[in-house]
Amino acid sequence: MAKISAPTSRKEAEALDSDDPLGHARSAFALPEGVIYLDGHSLGPATHAALKRVKEAAETEWADGLIRSWNDAGWIDLPATVGSRIAGLIGAAADEVMVCDSVSVNLFKLTVAALKLAETKTIIVEGSEFPTDQYVAESVAETCGAGLKRVGEDEGAAALAQTSAVLIKSVVNYRTARIADMTEHEEAAKKSGGVVIWDLCHAAGVIDLDLTATGAWLATGCTYKFLNGGPGAPAYVFVRGDLAGKLASPIAGWMGHSQPFAFDSKYSPKTGTARFAAGTPGILSLAALDGALGAFDGVNMRMAARKAKRLGDLVVARVMELGLEPISPVEGHLRGGHVSVRHEEAYAVVQALIADGVIADFRAPDAMRFGVSPLFVRYVDVWDAMDKLADVLKSGAWDRPEFKARAAVT
Repeated sequence: MAKISAPTSRKEAEALDSDDPLGHARSAFALPEGVIYLDGHSLGPATHAALKRVKEAAETEWADGLIRSWNDAGWIDLPATVGSRIAGLIGAAADEVMVCDSVSVNLFKLTVAALKLAETKTIIVEGSEFPTDQYVAESVAETCGAGLKRVGEDEGAAALAQTSAVLIKSVVNYRTARIADMTEHEEAAKKSGGVVIWDLCHAAGVIDLDLTATGAWLATGCTYKFLNGGPGAPAYVFVRGDLAGKLASPIAGWMGHSQPFAFDSKYSPKTGTARFAAGTPGILSLAALDGALGAFDGVNMRMAARKAKRLGDLVVARVMELGLEPISPVEGHLRGGHVSVRHEEAYAVVQALIADGVIADFRAPDAMRFGVSPLFVRYVDVWDAMDKLADVLKSGAWDRPEFKARAAVT
């Protein structure tokens, strides 16, 4: 097992915070007092700029500008301009990313489009994938009359190398935080004539992504996790520039039309990734996302990924001292921006922590997840949270009926 390098005292954690080159980024966030937020991998906190931007969009651009703001405030351009900002965080060209729809909808569009490139008309999905990805794969297979091949965890690349199929794969696994080798998967795809569709939901904004360098063709991701776009924030779609013109979206919505306000009866798609847009964009959500992305201005993503690794190392070291079993990789370079830990009463423990001011989350059946978003989480935050976890476990504070009653959202 790899040796973990992590602070061994709160004083050491404070020293790391004082020398943290990303320490200034925390001031961008509207964090509540008395709360340690280790759930940014599920819903990023609000930024001051996002709140200001959505207020401006609602109270000035909508209330005063009314419909004129589609032109005067540049609403019509937001899906592309905000997409270009995300492109800079994932290693894509500015015109290869479009903000639109949800991850589920974008996965559907990309999978149907990608099937036209794969000879065997088969979709491969791992059993450990996020449920939405599996559901979409099943639905597309049924809708398009394609085959569906379910494989075990981390068996996607091997399966893809053997057949010209479409593989749906998360860069960072939602439960374990294990990082997939994108280059390995893309090489397998090129060998077989297959296609990989990347799910970037738990990766964008926390690891150093480079879609161009890894040879990625297609991807989608959400913006409400590490990108802090707000609850229900829109997703985005990436299609490599030289490939986009060869693909067609199965949802031929008017915002993907080359001249949406010509109101032609016949569909004519836009060039490039923009053809994967569909319906009218949600402007208030886009405005919030536009503001939130300002938190990344000037941030070096290699530096951010390095800090996330070190914060995660501290979680791993502390939970192992408590005798808990991490299901995330111990080796930091294999792990994304959260650490998952097993406990038979994981749900109740998480609820007890929340009651004590530490917000983490639970994933069935027995995983506690601790997110370490590098822009606002400090080393002392992790140290103090792990102290509280130790107290909850030692005292048995979790063993109360109110902490065991399952809420609708876990």
